[in-house]
Amino acid sequence: MPARRSSLETNIDTLRQLAFDQTVRWSGLNDDIWRSLDAELWELTHNPCLVLNAVSEQKIGLMLADSHFHTRVTEVAEAHREILAQPTWFEREHADTALHQVAYFSMEYMLSEALPIYSGGLGNVAGDQLKAASDLGVPVVAVGMLWQHGYFRQEIGAEGDQQALYPVNDTRQLPIEPLLRPDGSLLRLAIQMPGLTVWLRGWQATVGHNRLLLLDSNDPANPPPVRLLTGELYGGDVEMRLRQEMVLGIGGWRLLEAAGYVPEVLHLNDGHAAFAVLERARSYMQVNKVSFDVALTATRAGNLFTTHTPVEAGFDRFPATLISKYLGRYVEHELVQPLSAILALGRQRGDDAGELFNMAFLATHCAGAVSAVSRLHGETSRHIFQPLFPRWPNAAVPIGHVTNGVHLPTWVSLEAEAHWQALHGDDLPWRGTSESRVSDLVEQVDDGQLWQLREQARALLFEFVRTHLARSEAVHGASLEVIESAGQAFDPHILTLGFARRFATYKRPNLLLLDPERLLRILNHPTRPVQLLIAGKAHPADRIGQQMIRDWQQFILRPQTNGRVAFLEDYDMRVARHLVQGVDVWVNTPRRPWEASGTSGMKVLANGGLNLSQLDGWWAEACTNEVGWGIGDGAEHGEDYDGVDAAQLYALLESQVVPAFYERDANGIPGQWIRRMRASMAALVTQFSADRAVREYTERYYLPAACAYRLRAGNGSQLALQLTQDHEQLRAHWSGIRFLQLEMQPHAGRYAVTLHMDLPGLSPSWVRVQLYTEGLNGEEAGIFDLKLDQAAQADGLLLYRAEVPDDRPAQAYTARVIASDGAGLAVPLEVGLIAWRD
Repeated sequence: MPARRSSLETNIDTLRQLAFDQTVRWSGLNDDIWRSLDAELWELTHNPCLVLNAVSEQKIGLMLADSHFHTRVTEVAEAHREILAQPTWFEREHADTALHQVAYFSMEYMLSEALPIYSGGLGNVAGDQLKAASDLGVPVVAVGMLWQHGYFRQEIGAEGDQQALYPVNDTRQLPIEPLLRPDGSLLRLAIQMPGLTVWLRGWQATVGHNRLLLLDSNDPANPPPVRLLTGELYGGDVEMRLRQEMVLGIGGWRLLEAAGYVPEVLHLNDGHAAFAVLERARSYMQVNKVSFDVALTATRAGNLFTTHTPVEAGFDRFPATLISKYLGRYVEHELVQPLSAILALGRQRGDDAGELFNMAFLATHCAGAVSAVSRLHGETSRHIFQPLFPRWPNAAVPIGHVTNGVHLPTWVSLEAEAHWQALHGDDLPWRGTSESRVSDLVEQVDDGQLWQLREQARALLFEFVRTHLARSEAVHGASLEVIESAGQAFDPHILTLGFARRFATYKRPNLLLLDPERLLRILNHPTRPVQLLIAGKAHPADRIGQQMIRDWQQFILRPQTNGRVAFLEDYDMRVARHLVQGVDVWVNTPRRPWEASGTSGMKVLANGGLNLSQLDGWWAEACTNEVGWGIGDGAEHGEDYDGVDAAQLYALLESQVVPAFYERDANGIPGQWIRRMRASMAALVTQFSADRAVREYTERYYLPAACAYRLRAGNGSQLALQLTQDHEQLRAHWSGIRFLQLEMQPHAGRYAVTLHMDLPGLSPSWVRVQLYTEGLNGEEAGIFDLKLDQAAQADGLLLYRAEVPDDRPAQAYTARVIASDGAGLAVPLEVGLIAWRD
């Protein structure tokens, strides 16, 4: 019989639960718990796990004996329990569905500063969606990597050179716990690499209702180079990347199963984890005693692939020799497939031995659905992936989109939220169970109150900026005089622009520097000055990106800047949060259409910030004259157009942005600016939230995928077996399709269509016979199904009939045959066969 736990142990467990849950938001409003335990350590790290582990149990016991501290811990814990106990959207709307578990795979996750296993945008999306899934009650278990060093930390040298630093992520200081087996032993599992067994350890992080499972190769049973497989995020060469993606995909699915999860849906957040589709099929083979083809047919219905890459060159690709070296034995002995068959899944032309193995192509070939991350990115992705669907029109390439959103409780200022709460109570629009609207909230405050919020946010931002700059100077060995003067020239009443992105060529972080003299005139206007805060990292291998950072450093050192520009080194979640909460205008300047979505500009919305950005990614959907400013003409151009965009950017600042900020009424309120703030918040905050994105993923993808998977897997995989056989028959006989006589007779404003067909070896129920015509005046293409005339069959030939509009010449119509989706095959994603009448 287990011993009864003492009240001290119970209270320490309560503190641990608070410290380890990544959905708890710690701020000046509720951080008195950790500040009381170790004020200095809390101020330096803002990491509750570190504080808890650094303080002795004796001191914690003494603190808990204090009635005020004990009451405070109880209040915070009870408030968090109440949040988790509230009925969720998923429970209300979709409780009785086939969806019980979604497995979400991503190379990185941005959840908090205390868990630095992220680089930037991809991790931001993954972390925000995981938190939103918890708020909404969507049953998601996430899988990722416990990076020993994470992404590099940045230091800027005296000459503006970026230095890459790799401090160690000590597991004792992170909000994670080891995964244990039922008998209490550590959960360790193995994957095979050439000549050795790689041991992986399992960890878990708590994200509200959900869990994030993490893989770690830093096991003493592994040789030192293997222990470093999970060392650096996006570090190493091509071979290291392949090893890491094997760990994430194959090891990740095995970790899920070992931890007791049986998901219906697998969601790949980009292609890094695409090997998980193979391991899922292998596991299904083993459990259900079926072939790989049947297992893939069954499981692919439950696989969703979200692509984040706006250019084909951005996909991870590996030489066939490397795939053979690392996966050859796995493919032949565990998948029981020839290597050529698996290589074909990662290629555009399956039999092209010289083509690299593409992880995005593997994910697409093994998915039941594919989505992009904005409307424009959907169009771009259909163009990129079109070669996988030869002879299909670009518009028919089966890639939808769910535009990204941000987790508002993570990014909205707690000071602003406290203000809204005082006006509106706890039912705020960025809470997962809220029914209220941002427009209703904004209507409750007058212009003066809104402006006061912005003034307060800007003042708080510059408190942070001065501290951050002073600490950077101190680390660099500056004099006390320099340290004390850092950031002192900034004025919290001046219009402040923010730009923080990865320093990559396509993001054009130096577009504002194309005409430095013009930028100086904008910054130093005698009555309408401007301040600029910049942050961002360049990949250690990106020399051009690092030069762009040097260019900014050299500009900042010019005396003419008058201290109105600063580069905040080591851009991370902490820096990002302060920037998006405090700046007046967020600037983003990618070269269209290379910004797949972007989320940084979404984060300023609920904080009252405005956007001045390229019409790319999410901003191409959001921008109107009422809510912000757009750069570009909505078309794609090359590098030679950068000067045009820069000139437009300067002109917008000079003629619209700056005047709108400084034109004040008798009470000192910028009326035009406030009108844009109101419009931006009312129209965009909820629309570009992670709540909205996760609801869309759930209803458009997860629920249908779960149903389709259960149908295919049910009754001993009967449907999966039948669909596999149908697909084989279609491929075997497709080349025999013959289009015979086509007649189109005008009749009462229509064409009466008759088409004679020969479909040797194919059942008419397996195909759809159609007429296709390009759309007129930019409209969608016209597609018309022809019906089989059962009574007119003769000599094995088939007659199809239809009526179509006669608003164009008969020659504008072309007959085609595609596979039927009536039996459950996804066309053209799963069966891309198509035949056209010449």
